[in-house]
Amino acid sequence: MLLSEQQNNTNMVNDSVERVAALLQGDYGVSKKTLALLLLEGDEEVLSLVRSKEKNFQEILNIIRETKALFKEPISFVIALSRQQTIDRILKGGFDHAPSSKAAFKETLSRFMISPLTGLPILFFILYFGVYKFVGEFGAGTVVDFIETNIFEHKINPWITHVFSWLIPWEVFRTLFVGEYGIITLGIRYAVALILPIVTLFFIAFAIIEDTGYLPRLALLIDRVFKKIGLTGRAVIPMVLGLGCDTMATMVTRTLPTQRERLIATILLALAVPCSAQLGVILALLEGYPTGLWIWLSVVILVFLLIGFLSAQILPGERPYFYMEIPPLRLPKLSNVFVKTYTRVEWYFKEIFPMFILASVFIWAGQLSGLFNAVVKVLEYPMRWMGLPEQTAVSFLFGFFRRDYGAAGLYDIKKMGLLNGEQLVVACVVLTLFLPCIAQFLMNVKERGWKVGVGISVFILFFSFSVGMILHYVLKFFAV
Repeated sequence: MLLSEQQNNTNMVNDSVERVAALLQGDYGVSKKTLALLLLEGDEEVLSLVRSKEKNFQEILNIIRETKALFKEPISFVIALSRQQTIDRILKGGFDHAPSSKAAFKETLSRFMISPLTGLPILFFILYFGVYKFVGEFGAGTVVDFIETNIFEHKINPWITHVFSWLIPWEVFRTLFVGEYGIITLGIRYAVALILPIVTLFFIAFAIIEDTGYLPRLALLIDRVFKKIGLTGRAVIPMVLGLGCDTMATMVTRTLPTQRERLIATILLALAVPCSAQLGVILALLEGYPTGLWIWLSVVILVFLLIGFLSAQILPGERPYFYMEIPPLRLPKLSNVFVKTYTRVEWYFKEIFPMFILASVFIWAGQLSGLFNAVVKVLEYPMRWMGLPEQTAVSFLFGFFRRDYGAAGLYDIKKMGLLNGEQLVVACVVLTLFLPCIAQFLMNVKERGWKVGVGISVFILFFSFSVGMILHYVLKFFAV
């Protein structure tokens, strides 16, 4: 009965594909049936392209609406099942599969990863050893300390300062390159000594996790929780990518099926998902302070769930649905891990590294014009309300250019001994929730429009400071 129903669904979809393909007159570079399938699945870019080329687009749209009305499930789900049925039929005619004990073990492990009872401990194990120990302690601790202290502070910075003092006698131009906010002594030092080791190790860990086939299983594991915040397990992909770079992850929200899910995911990425570099520096800041680390993590997760839940209640739109094909588990291939890590580090140098240099130039220009000091003076007020020293205002201004840039600024302030335990936790929480960096802000505007992009940033600015003030008084009241 079930097979008969699936075959009937396949026939109805094929009939609609034929009808839509017959109406397509333009040249699109792909077969008309492929284009018809994408139209039935609701691909917005394809719909926009066909709308601009076809005079009888309204007739095509009517067929799409009629086809969707035939099914209770989303049409993309019906097409995926039909495709899977066809693949299974082809494979059965050409392959004879004999299950092995090795495959049985992989299947058992796969089920453990998906089950909440065993999947959550596995997730915490991966986060603890893959992110906290490998990226946080080893990367942000051992590797960063060696490069930043032994190489930059003791050798490169003193030498380059001496060279520029000899080359450029005018201090106003010399400070562009060396000094407190110089391109080399601050921008390049942050990018190479603090951020690069952290993102490289994160990219290695992420590539290993990605290559094992764990991410689709994580999507199934958290699907039930994500549905409470208006998302599905599919959203785990942009969320996990956000731990690498929120700008790239915001672009990947295009893969989510509804406009409502894309908006919720964009808000959460901008607010409560720290990028790899920022995450690594925060782990380094809270190293040796486990209580502070748990408070920071708990507040960020609580904000993520609360804002997601409220967004799901307020924003209109259809309820999310979810299906995903699960690839087999496998041991990661060294060549895959290397290529993925290399490609992402190359992307970091091309896209992110110039931002640090550009930020240093903006800060230099801001100092000359007095704008930098004026903004810092304004930011000192919320710093006092949150119980933070006034020097942290500079780090939050850095955070507007790049959030990891701001976290690196806090790292310097901690080394000077200006932050106690409570202040450190508040600063880390607020900087995590703080404004998206310029690159992510522009991506928000590109994907969601000017009004939504600016609205998200304004909301986040006031919300992050409000959370910081509340947390400051709570920690002070309980003497944490």
